[in-house]
Amino acid sequence: MPNNAKNKFTIVSLFAGCGGLDLGFVGGFESNGKKYQKHPFVIDWANDIDEPACKTFKNYFKHDIVCGSIVDILGDKHNSKSNTPLPKKIDIVLGGFPCQEFSHAGKRRGFNSEKGLLYRSMAEVIRRTEPVLFVAENVRGLLTIDNGTAIDTIKDDFAELGYHVNHKLLLAADYGVPQMRERVIIIGTRKGKLPRFEDSDYPKPTHKGKHVSVKEALGDLERVEEGGFPNHYWSRAKKNKGQGNGIIDSDKPGPTMRTEHHGNIEYHWNGKRRLSAREAARIQSFPDDMEFLPSTSQAYKQIGNAVPPVLAWHIAKSIRSFLEKNLK
Repeated sequence: MPNNAKNKFTIVSLFAGCGGLDLGFVGGFESNGKKYQKHPFVIDWANDIDEPACKTFKNYFKHDIVCGSIVDILGDKHNSKSNTPLPKKIDIVLGGFPCQEFSHAGKRRGFNSEKGLLYRSMAEVIRRTEPVLFVAENVRGLLTIDNGTAIDTIKDDFAELGYHVNHKLLLAADYGVPQMRERVIIIGTRKGKLPRFEDSDYPKPTHKGKHVSVKEALGDLERVEEGGFPNHYWSRAKKNKGQGNGIIDSDKPGPTMRTEHHGNIEYHWNGKRRLSAREAARIQSFPDDMEFLPSTSQAYKQIGNAVPPVLAWHIAKSIRSFLEKNLK
């Protein structure tokens, strides 16, 4: 059963960023005209190293977030203004450990970097807090790093902590997100407490073959002047040989919103300007009442780094059903 008297499952959120994964688990938001009900999950403790993202998280969730390196926090070297300690017991650990090192859009250095090994900090948090379940998220490129052995190494490390571990590649567009974003979702369940989270336990696609287009998601913003809506500002970066010089197809889901912003943010289908930060947020399925602080540059970065909340909501819904069925 949950670790608190309110009958809600408590969460430790690592590498939380602006809170896309957290929002999906908490629920109670609206995205692109559809309401997503609340889930019985509550954020107990959250962490990220990026100060602007921490500001966005705290402003939206009205919840403290420990801003600093998780490596330093675990090594008692952290000098955060927040004295909130890592909980000793928790129900669920969430973590989208840094993905750029494994990304097809990044340098793909994988384990040959400090960021590429940060999942081990997540493993240490799991060891200390002993959750009944954890969720780790990463990019599709994780499946091909080191000839496909990187994912096995990560899963083996988690399994050694006493967990059944499974992974599945999910396409955000199949769940109503207007974006062709693929993400590897690793789910571990504690042996002796829960059975393995099987492929069949992952959320079933709700929009396969009927994807939401960017026109459906952004159409009303086309007539809104710059600054006429929160975060509705766009980059003036000139065209170059970067990844973001394409013009998005209004009749299809958008491409993956990248953390490498400005020159890598795609052009609006009118061909006159790049997508605004608010348009990128909608493509990522963030609600309009979430404001990204403190600048357009930082907004692009936070949005590109995030897990689409709607995809996370569907994952949380499946996990909720799994826990209610199997956790005594």
